[in-house]
This record gives sequence, structure tokens and C-alpha cells, in this order.
Amino acid sequence: MGVIGRVIGAIAGNGRVIADTVGMFRESPENAASREAQMRGDALAQFAAEFQLRPRGWFDRLMDGMNRVPRPAMALGTLGLFVAAMVDPVWFSARMEGMALVPEPLWWLLGAIVSFYFGARHQAKGQEFRRALIETTTLQETMVARKAAPPADPSPASDIGSDNPALRDWRRGHGV
Repeated sequence: MGVIGRVIGAIAGNGRVIADTVGMFRESPENAASREAQMRGDALAQFAAEFQLRPRGWFDRLMDGMNRVPRPAMALGTLGLFVAAMVDPVWFSARMEGMALVPEPLWWLLGAIVSFYFGARHQAKGQEFRRALIETTTLQETMVARKAAPPADPSPASDIGSDNPALRDWRRGHGV
């Protein structure tokens, strides 16, 4: 067995040549995990920078207020049409005849505008939700880390090595 081991060791370089050769064709799990952790950290940092809360000026608040008008106006307008149809059917039918004269491409244009408005609104609200979720998660992680951290000791050297008899003797000898 000793001779065979020496022959294989001379050919294979005690296993390092084989390990180095395999390493050229197979990804190292440690390096892959390190790259994955770095990539996740970079992505989280990018999300945090993208979704930071910034102060909002009067124009942003005005636009937010105007963005809140169309949905309630459409809902209340539709309910108003039902009420108008019941209160004054002749007036309502005259208005609906006018609506029937609107060309079909104009209806398609109205549908596209309304769809894009609600789609953009949905996307903006989704991004706002994700930002709030990231803030909440970060806050929770910070709170958990603070609870898990040991309390600060005013004399940190007092308990270091307290279970080490040689260190205790040295401290006694030096008055520490």
C-alpha cells in the first residue's frame, strides 16, 4: 500500500493536482455563496436607495390630491347616472343618444387613457407598498438585533477570561 500511495502521490501530486483540476471545471461552493451574499446585499442597498423617503413639496401634494379625484368621480358619476335615469328618463335618454353618436375610435382612446391612468396608479402604489415593507423589515431586523445584543458592560475586561485560572492569577498579581 505504501508503494501504491507513493506512485499515485507522484502522479497526482498528493491530490492537489486533481483538486486544482476539478476546481477549474466546478464552481467552489464557498465562492458561490460569497458572491450570492454580495449580490443580495448590493440589491438590498439599491432598493433602500431607490425607496428612500424624501420630503414632499406643495406641488407633489397637489398632484397627489388631483390623482385621488378620478376614481371617486367615476364611481359617483356612475351612481349619478342611475339616479338621473330614475328621476328624469327623458333627459337621461337624450344624453345617452348623444353618447351613442360618439365615434368608436374615441371610445377606444378613452379606454386607453383610463387604463393607463389606473395602471400607472397601481404601479406607483405597489412601489410605495414595497418601500414601506422594506422600511418595516429593516426596522424589525434592527429591533431584533438590539434585543439579541448583550448589554454594554462599563468594565469590559472584568469578565473576559474569568474562567481562565492563569488569567485570574495574573490579574491578582497586577492588581487588575
